[in-house]
Amino acid sequence: MSRIQAAFARCKAERRPALVTYVMGGDPDLGGSKALALACVAGGADLLEIGVPFSDPIADGPTIQLAAERSLRHGTTPRDCLEVVKAVRARSDVPVALMGYLNPMLAAGFEAFAGEAAAAGADAFIIPDLLPEEAGELGEIAARHGLALVFLLAPTSTPARVAAAARAATGFLYFVSVTGVTGARAELPPDLTSRVAAVRAASPVPVVIGFGVSTPEQARLLGSLADGVVVGSAIVSRGAAPGSRSARAKRVKAFVASLARALRR
Repeated sequence: MSRIQAAFARCKAERRPALVTYVMGGDPDLGGSKALALACVAGGADLLEIGVPFSDPIADGPTIQLAAERSLRHGTTPRDCLEVVKAVRARSDVPVALMGYLNPMLAAGFEAFAGEAAAAGADAFIIPDLLPEEAGELGEIAARHGLALVFLLAPTSTPARVAAAARAATGFLYFVSVTGVTGARAELPPDLTSRVAAVRAASPVPVVIGFGVSTPEQARLLGSLADGVVVGSAIVSRGAAPGSRSARAKRVKAFVASLARALRR
């Protein structure tokens, strides 16, 4: 059983959804992002997403765009993000997915990068601009290195796209709760329940919900609909607020702990 499978199985046995947290690699700097990732683990995250910065993050809203810009100003590369993975793996068995765009991964050489990612302890790739219908070759490469692929689905995804993503996904499916880009939101769509149920019915792998989750209350609500809930921008904004590295990590740990408590109620 892979680390991802084991994490979801454990959460299911505990009758709760998995908490998936996101940190941008290299923001506020490489050492700081390691501290924030470990703070998420200490706060109770079940899975981690480590962002790979890109200059044109089309799926991301202002908070994560700015995080990517800060990271790139430090010269962060995809391989630097593997150092964050290594830091987590040295302290924890929590599954780690690298979330980034296709261009930087292809520029790094996907075969080589996949091998290095697996050696660092990564478990999966989440590539927002990789369509499941076009993922055959990259999926084969990832599989050779024991890495899962995670695909995104939106409220506007057709039944055909849902079926294609379900066939291609080997880790979990990431259901985008709102139309648009990432970012905290005060309200979520009223038809979300039926849309998520349809995706779960078609999927052989777990389904998590992300985009727009900003409070423990929202996390608890969405967690009741799916196998897991993803919190990204709300964590990134806390990690970006002023303070020392330890103060930022403490702030993120406390917030993640509040999310974890909400999902255990």
